[in-house]
Amino acid sequence: MSLTLGTGSVESAPPTAVRTRRTVRLDPRTKILLVLSSSFVVMAPGGQPFVPAAVVLGVLLALTERAWARALGLPLAASGVAAVAYLLPVALPHPAVGIVAVAAAFALRFVAVGGVALHLVHTTRPTELTAALRAARVPRAITVSGAVMLRFLPAIVAEARAVRDAMRLRGIGGWSGLLRHPLRSIEHFAVPLIASTLRVAEDLSASALLRGLGAATRPTTMRPPRFGAADAAAVLVVAVLAAVTLLSGAVR
Repeated sequence: MSLTLGTGSVESAPPTAVRTRRTVRLDPRTKILLVLSSSFVVMAPGGQPFVPAAVVLGVLLALTERAWARALGLPLAASGVAAVAYLLPVALPHPAVGIVAVAAAFALRFVAVGGVALHLVHTTRPTELTAALRAARVPRAITVSGAVMLRFLPAIVAEARAVRDAMRLRGIGGWSGLLRHPLRSIEHFAVPLIASTLRVAEDLSASALLRGLGAATRPTTMRPPRFGAADAAAVLVVAVLAAVTLLSGAVR
């Protein structure tokens, strides 16, 4: 900004342009459908062959929102859990190792579905979720519960991190404290977290009532949800992944 004292004129510089990060936006109903379908297929009996397809879907969704850490961490986590589930029993044939391998094989399914669910949590606002569920004619009880849960989970994660940091500042956290005094460490972590959970639940309930989520009248949506080309592309990708999985199983 330049000032001319003689004439008293003030000349302002043009404002700088703000660059916004453009990402692929899916309709919330498409995200919910992806989570439900992947959960149903992967968690069903005999759903182990669909785990790689679910992991690939989670990576692609992370790339659409430019979550590079998740796009890299999800396949690494799945590979590590799969190694424990399938390679460790071959290297160490022992009954105890077999129990760990069975638990890891079941946890691998949660890792695969979790990658898809994280996309829903990180890219969907509660208002978008409620608008999409209303457009899908979902009962109001499920709509309100889903909106509160979408806000509740990130708040609990933040509270758990705050409790963990407070324990470290007092010198009672970390793996050393957990190994020396496991019951005391669990108590120091669980009691404040439960109190914070109750407080967060009350705050979210009051916020939901103030926003009119429990009102009998249908609220007006400023941005009605609409299906677009990105949703069609997501459905096509899921169909291709499912077809490749079924064909690979048929070839075997």
